Amino acid sequence: MAAPDDRALLREAIALEASAQQALLRGDAAVSRERFAAAAERYRASWEAAPPRGFGRLVGLAKAAVLAGHAGEAAAYVRERLGDACDSPPGCYALAIAALVQGDDGAAVDAAAGMQTEDPAFTRTAVAIDALARGDGPGYAAAVRGIVADFEERDAHLTGVPFADTAVMLERLARPRGLAARPASALMPVLG
Repeated sequence: MAAPDDRALLREAIALEASAQQALLRGDAAVSRERFAAAAERYRASWEAAPPRGFGRLVGLAKAAVLAGHAGEAAAYVRERLGDACDSPPGCYALAIAALVQGDDGAAVDAAAGMQTEDPAFTRTAVAIDALARGDGPGYAAAVRGIVADFEERDAHLTGVPFADTAVMLERLARPRGLAARPASALMPVLG
């Protein structure tokens, strides 16, 4: 029996994520949650079939699970795979999301520090995660507004859908902490 094709699974995950984003933008939360959950499953299967260190797939898994509304299991899976340390910006990103989901703010701050790169978009996300984990509402709001502005300026999006997925995911994590910034943008659905 042939091994699963990690790239085909990744393409399926991205297509499901695009469909989920479109559903959320048009206000169909139930369909969106279902498709984000399916995308998370495909990201996980792609990670398991891929060569080592495909940390972007763990980021996709964690983000899709947060957006599906059932991030607990995905967070545990990511932490089990990565442990408490990360050695690359994408690995640290996945760990930071998982730590935020689990309420381990110290680990989220440490992981955010490992996300620092020369890429301003990645660094903005690290700043937002750090502020969220520290309970810094003004710092978080400024960072998430910067993330949304970055998405608005992009000519292309990973899924092909103009959707500020990083900001939406962070807002889902910020809401129960009382830190949601609610940036207004055509690329941001109104979160209920």
